[in-house]
Amino acid sequence: MGILEIQQLSKKFGKNQVIQGLNLSVEEHSIYGFIGQNGAGKTTTMKMALGLLAPDSGSIQVCGEQVVYGQTKTNKKVGYLPDVPEFYGYMKPKEYLKLCGEITGLSKSEVNKRTEELLTLVGLHEVNRKIAGFSRGMKQRLGIAQALLNQPELLICDEPTSALDPIGRKEILDILATVKETTTVVFSTHILSDVERICDHVAILHKGSIALEGTLAELRKKHQNNGFYLEFQEQAQVELFCQLAELKGIEKKTDLINRSITLNLKELTVEESANDGQLLMELLYKNQIVPLKFEQLEPTLENLFLEVIK
Repeated sequence: MGILEIQQLSKKFGKNQVIQGLNLSVEEHSIYGFIGQNGAGKTTTMKMALGLLAPDSGSIQVCGEQVVYGQTKTNKKVGYLPDVPEFYGYMKPKEYLKLCGEITGLSKSEVNKRTEELLTLVGLHEVNRKIAGFSRGMKQRLGIAQALLNQPELLICDEPTSALDPIGRKEILDILATVKETTTVVFSTHILSDVERICDHVAILHKGSIALEGTLAELRKKHQNNGFYLEFQEQAQVELFCQLAELKGIEKKTDLINRSITLNLKELTVEESANDGQLLMELLYKNQIVPLKFEQLEPTLENLFLEVIK
């Protein structure tokens, strides 16, 4: 059984069926990428997992215990980072974490220890100014520290990188990758490159249920796009290769090849079965055409995502 188990979950707002028959299982010590379009129901699902919203039907378990709306028993094992965390702006980060620690019932020594550890983890240990002056990225990092204060077994992050610049996003992703060693992470987002970078497992939410699920390696293997990308040094090589490929009866993406020739580009994509890569290599070798690049195409998470939501 996973650390988070969701079975046949459904939720409707008025006539809008947001979640319908959702099943999801998150394994311990993984980073689980929960992705979908804006408005797909990711935040709704996370709020139900936290007991902040009542589901219409279905069940949710955290660490083997049933989540009950309005009761926070399971939340003692969960840390939560909302997309826009709120703080007392007049406080400094150490003051804020110590306040949170006292509220959660930690001893004074434990509060001090965890505060030092977590501010070091998120790169705010030397910061001694009021939170009101923090950047968005600094607030997100402080939010992670606060969510981890009680050493939760499960950390739920709702769009933690959506409004950050590239540096801020990298900082958050690096922290989450480190946290995985002690805490399971559910990473809800629509930024696919972030998921590819740190997630072990991926689930795509579409029309209220999971449309595609698995590890990135499993999904890529299952949806393998048989084809090859070639890049040449000269435009003449592209044209010669296209002519020879047509004579050999090799299928190709004609529009891309024509565009390459028209725009004087030096790259193209050839659709072909993976087993016939040798035929392409022989064609290049026999005609003394040396490409700068020759690589088999691999489906990206973006390809898979767009395929699902069509």
